Amino acid sequence: MQSFCPNPAVARRLYAGPLGAHIDPLAQQLAAQGYAPWTAKYTMRLLADLSGWLQHHALTVTALNEPCLERFLQDRYQTGSPHRDDHPILRRLLAQLREQEVIPRAVVAQALQAYDHIVSDFQHYLLHQRGLEPPTIRNYLDTVRRFLHARFGAQPLCLEALSPQDITDFMVQQTRRYSPARATLLATALRSFFRFLLQRGAIVNDLAHAVPTVPNWRFTGLPRFMSAEDVDRLLQSCNRHTPHGRRDDAILLLLARLGLRAGEVVALTLDDLDWDAGVITVRGKRTRVAQMPVPGEVGAALADYIRHARPPCTSRRVFIRARAPLVGFASSVAISSLVDRALKKAGVESTCRGAHLFRHSLATHMLKHGASLPEIGDLLRHRHPDTTAIYAKVDLVALRSIALPWPGRCP
Repeated sequence: MQSFCPNPAVARRLYAGPLGAHIDPLAQQLAAQGYAPWTAKYTMRLLADLSGWLQHHALTVTALNEPCLERFLQDRYQTGSPHRDDHPILRRLLAQLREQEVIPRAVVAQALQAYDHIVSDFQHYLLHQRGLEPPTIRNYLDTVRRFLHARFGAQPLCLEALSPQDITDFMVQQTRRYSPARATLLATALRSFFRFLLQRGAIVNDLAHAVPTVPNWRFTGLPRFMSAEDVDRLLQSCNRHTPHGRRDDAILLLLARLGLRAGEVVALTLDDLDWDAGVITVRGKRTRVAQMPVPGEVGAALADYIRHARPPCTSRRVFIRARAPLVGFASSVAISSLVDRALKKAGVESTCRGAHLFRHSLATHMLKHGASLPEIGDLLRHRHPDTTAIYAKVDLVALRSIALPWPGRCP
């Protein structure tokens, strides 16, 4: 607090007002998450004004909620200009007070759709009977909501009125917007939903059979990959003299040399690194866990980032955001965005711009250097050999040995 609030008058207003007992925990949070001193000082001034406003209106801290803070800001902006940090600061205050159970949890006021109860029951079914992972459940629920909205809109829900034509119309509309792979996932979600409705007796006929099959034949395309030269050029594009560059270098090496998925990089914690044994624990899909040896190049980059570039913070995640709050990445999207920026910086052209490009490139390079498909599958942690079989299509040397001669003579 001494560094965040050097003005004694501001400090007295803070501690004397209704927010006094909650200032120190918030200051500790700001320090732990690495906010800049200017941001922390502005936070304290804003909270001092809020505390004075509460006193003026004879309100206690328990009266704080979103509408109350909006009234405070409206009064504040009558004599001053809005600041971009006002709303984020006040949201952090509410989150802290709710976490400490000083004020009740937020109740989202929204007009519930007529079909929300069936979607909620479907969510319970997916979680407790099917045992699906949260990301899969979110995708299923999103598909079902869109289907029910397209069919019923604001009308009363009447599941008995659903017909195969309703399903066909929805799928035709969706296939115009999405790729075949994405449309296949939509069809899978709908089939699961109709089986759920049949199980609970909400419908009489099994409409899962009415969901059309999306043409998405396996092995029809080629895996997109980078040449070894492009991979090296991309890795060399990181500026290792900056903390940001050291972090990105370590991330790209994990993708390029070990073939990690973006989500696996995000989930990596300091406890997953066994420096004595030289192995890394990878937490993959569906809670699967595997240990992988760390090549010297990757280990050196990780050690350099952790020792010299990783900001001090309370998070156990290996890779931390460059800006406050200093926590781990929110999702795998951040890793894919990092890869896209690196591709642009290195001038590497590719139709595939995400982190998976490195997995395809690693598998292709291993195949060209004599690795077998089972060896590639082991490194990429594929559960089924068919998943690795797609890379056989890029082994031109092996394909030439089994290619039939072209009939007749070329003109």
